[in-house]
Amino acid sequence: MFLDYDFKNKIIDTHCHLDSEAYFGYLNEMLCNAFENGVDKIIIPGASLQDLPRAREIAHRYKNVYFACGVHPYDIDDFDIDILREFITDEKCVAVGECGLDYYRLKADDIKIKDKQKEIFEIQICLAIESNKPLIVHVREANEDSFNILDKYADKLRGGVLHCFNASELLLNLAKKGFYYGIGGVLTFKNAKNLLAILPKIPKEAVILETDGPYLTPEPHRGKINDPILTHFVAQKISQILDISKEEVIKITNLNANRLFFQGQA
Repeated sequence: MFLDYDFKNKIIDTHCHLDSEAYFGYLNEMLCNAFENGVDKIIIPGASLQDLPRAREIAHRYKNVYFACGVHPYDIDDFDIDILREFITDEKCVAVGECGLDYYRLKADDIKIKDKQKEIFEIQICLAIESNKPLIVHVREANEDSFNILDKYADKLRGGVLHCFNASELLLNLAKKGFYYGIGGVLTFKNAKNLLAILPKIPKEAVILETDGPYLTPEPHRGKINDPILTHFVAQKISQILDISKEEVIKITNLNANRLFFQGQA
């Protein structure tokens, strides 16, 4: 599948929902295959409080799997800061999130819901600052509000990543304040014109790789369950757009991911 690569440098997948039901039944097989074929580390983002125990259990079962604790904007009704505090001190918890704003399903006049999302987002940002951990940010149809909130706290944060970066010129300004940009399978889609155009504008030292598995599977496997090993197709696409080798893409993104999540350790 990856004949042009000898796996000297293995990919760090910074965002894969290994705790998803989609992986039930073959998680061990999938991870063993990934670690044997060009994947180094994987981070499970937190999305709901109900899934956090499983994310933590998986992270402790596999040496190179880590997790983050956070609540996705769709799950804020169950938000409980005390539960997040229980998980954030775990030795394998490397970040807070994914958290953020998502107005995709909302109407323009859904002010109360938007305000609630912003409130919970800011609480999680403050938790990241308090714990000195980076932030994993989810943004969908909420660029301006997200930018304003992140810009307010950026100087206090130990960095963060705009997961599944949506090609916003506004959010690109956060690169100057220590933010990274998660690039995944969307880059390979035929309708990814905006992302294709903005990728060369992102500083190379701010790009990291992700799957967002089991979602957003890259071409040519779109329609199947996403798998960390398929991140190689994203790296290949980045190499074509930036006109550098795939090996160089992996070296750069690994350095960036280690700097953000693992304080520079290799």
